[in-house]
Amino acid sequence: MAKKRKEKTDEEELDFKLPKFDEEKFLNKERRNIKTLFISFLFGFVIALISFGFWILLSGSTFRWELILLLGVFNIPWIKYLFLKLDIDLTDFGRKGWFGSYAIYIFTWLIVLILLVNPPFYDEEKPSVDIVALPGMQEPGGTVNIVAHIVDNVGVEDQDIDFTLIYPNGTIFSPEFTFENNIFRYAYENPDNISGEYSFTLTATDVNGHKNVINRTFEYSEDALKIISSRFTDIRSGDAIIINADKKISSENFRVYYRINNGNEINADRKDKGDTEKYETVAEYEGWSENSNVTVKVYVEVSHYFLNINENFTNTVEDTTKYKFSTGSDSNIGTEPALNNNELTYNLPYPRITPVTPGFEVIVFILSLIVVALIFKYRKKDKKI
Repeated sequence: MAKKRKEKTDEEELDFKLPKFDEEKFLNKERRNIKTLFISFLFGFVIALISFGFWILLSGSTFRWELILLLGVFNIPWIKYLFLKLDIDLTDFGRKGWFGSYAIYIFTWLIVLILLVNPPFYDEEKPSVDIVALPGMQEPGGTVNIVAHIVDNVGVEDQDIDFTLIYPNGTIFSPEFTFENNIFRYAYENPDNISGEYSFTLTATDVNGHKNVINRTFEYSEDALKIISSRFTDIRSGDAIIINADKKISSENFRVYYRINNGNEINADRKDKGDTEKYETVAEYEGWSENSNVTVKVYVEVSHYFLNINENFTNTVEDTTKYKFSTGSDSNIGTEPALNNNELTYNLPYPRITPVTPGFEVIVFILSLIVVALIFKYRKKDKKI
C-alpha cells in the first residue's frame, strides 16, 4: 500500500504545472499604479497651492490651522473621482492601492504647504520682542539696564533695530546699544541725576519690512526704597524693622536685602504685597550685635529670565540713604542665621523652559506613524494569505 501511495504522489507532482505569466496584464497593472501615484501627487500639489491661498486669506484667524487641515482632508474623495474621470481601470485596485494613493496625496499636500507658508516663500510674522527695564524704578546714582530678547523667523540684525530714549524734560536721545545672539542690551547711567519718568521705544524690523514697536517706561526716584521704621534706637531682637520697596522696581518678585556696616547680606522677608511692598527684618539675625551703633544700607536685586534662555539678567537698586541704628541689651540679638533665598516666603525669578508650539510638523509626524502602522498591518495580512 505504501508503494502505491508513493507512486500516486509522484504522478500528482508530475501533473502540476506553473501558471502562465501574463506579461501584458502585469505591465498594464504597473502602468496603472504609476499613473495613480502621479495623479495623487499632482492633486496634492494643486490642493497645497489652493490651501496656501486660503492660508493668506485666513491671516489672523484663530482657527486657521484647523480650517486648512479640514480643507486638505475633505478633498481626499476627489482622488477616486479623478481616477474614474480619467478611465483608469480600478477592478483589482484593492485597499493597498487606495492606501498608497491617499498617502501620496496627504504627504505631498502637507510638505508642499509647509514649504509655502514659511520663508523664503512667505513671511507674515513680525519680530518677537520681549523687553524689560531692570529696574523699573531706580534710586539716583544707579543704572537702568534695558534688555530685550528679539527673534524672527527670517532674522533681525542690529541695523534693523531702532532705539530711542525720551528724558523727563522731553529730550529725545538715540543711544548706542549692543545686539548679539538675539539679546539687545543698553545701560542708562543717568550722569546728570535727572529724576522723573523716562520712556523708551524699541522698533525691530525684519528683512520683509514687518515691524514690532515696543514702548516702555522706567523712573528715577528717591522713594524707590527706604526704611520706614519709627524706632531706630535701643533696638531689641524682636523689634520689626520695616522696609518699603515700590512695586515699580519690577513686575516680578525681587529680593530685598541690607548690609550692616558694609558686612554680609541679610535678606528681608516680604510681609505685605501691594503698590508699595513691605519687607521685614529683625535684629535677631546674625550681623547685628547688642549694645552697638550700626549703619544699615538697603538694596534690591532684580532678576529676569527670558523664555527658553538660561541666563539671569540682573541689576541692583541701592538706597541713597544710610540709616543709623543702635541696639540695646538683649542676648538674642545676632544669634539666628539670616534667611537664605530658599527660605523666603515668595519665589524669586527662575529659568522658564517651554516646548515650542507645534505646527504642521507634528501632524506630519503623527500621519507618518499611522502610515507605518498600516503598512505593517497590510504586510502581515499578505503573509497570512
